Amino acid sequence: MIRRLLAIAALLPSLALAGDLQPLSAADVPALLAPPAHGERLVALWALDCAYCEPNLHALARLQQAHPRDIELVTVATDSISAREAIEARLRAAGMTAWPARAYADASPERLDFLLDPNWGGETPRVLVIRANGTRHGYSGELTAAQLRMLVP
Repeated sequence: MIRRLLAIAALLPSLALAGDLQPLSAADVPALLAPPAHGERLVALWALDCAYCEPNLHALARLQQAHPRDIELVTVATDSISAREAIEARLRAAGMTAWPARAYADASPERLDFLLDPNWGGETPRVLVIRANGTRHGYSGELTAAQLRMLVP
């Protein structure tokens, strides 16, 4: 139990603090994709120019709020961290500042896409589901009610 708590504590600095947009580089990806101690982590990949991203973010936020002990939500803008002001403004307008937020900070966004999910073509929205048992699954496009039900641990 103590080892598990220490492992979680070691990951916390690498995960963004809620409401504070942090850069995501290739070196940060392993910690982001590490299985959570229990339940699941939902990594919501989105972009400023994505029409379906905001409804997905809202649906995932409602899901996390309904299951706060079992679901950890992290948002990742696939836009460059250099667009910080626009990303932060969109997150504020969408009411998404309560969750950790990251933005791409790598010279090669395609590399980050591949590191996050080698089966992903870069389309947004994309949700990566990382379960405590180490399994992962990705969903692209607007989430359906059936898919949302499948996300509940």
